[in-house]
Amino acid sequence: MSAYFFDTSALVKRYVNETGSAWVDDLTYLAAGNDIYILRITEIEVTSAVTRRRRGGTLSVTDAATVLAQFRQDLANEYHVVEVTPAILAAAVPLVETHGLRAYDAVQLAAVSALNAYRLTLSLSDLILVSADQELNAAAATDGLTVEDPNAHP
Repeated sequence: MSAYFFDTSALVKRYVNETGSAWVDDLTYLAAGNDIYILRITEIEVTSAVTRRRRGGTLSVTDAATVLAQFRQDLANEYHVVEVTPAILAAAVPLVETHGLRAYDAVQLAAVSALNAYRLTLSLSDLILVSADQELNAAAATDGLTVEDPNAHP
């Protein structure tokens, strides 16, 4: 069993068929026994991604409703949700300046870094960041985190 922190670009692949979706499905399948962490803002971002696909015509109204219902069920039952705290927000500011990240990506990186540091104090395994965002992945790798890009697993 491993522990993964999914950003939105990776988690949405569980709900919308894209490159890397099968690999994400394997990691998030309950029987795999992996711990899946997401940041609270991922709920907003996944909802936005699905809604934008619906509005853009790449998802039907019915499919978008089904996807969002499944995501919300998984959110309630399968994911460990990390709350956005003042400390995480404060840690995100220098990440924007250092790496030139978008705001939410910096918050994601601050959260995964804080959670990984906490896990290490408990002698738990490293947390693996799963992201399809190349800028976020590069920043995380520079900061010493283990990163997996689902797009590398077609």
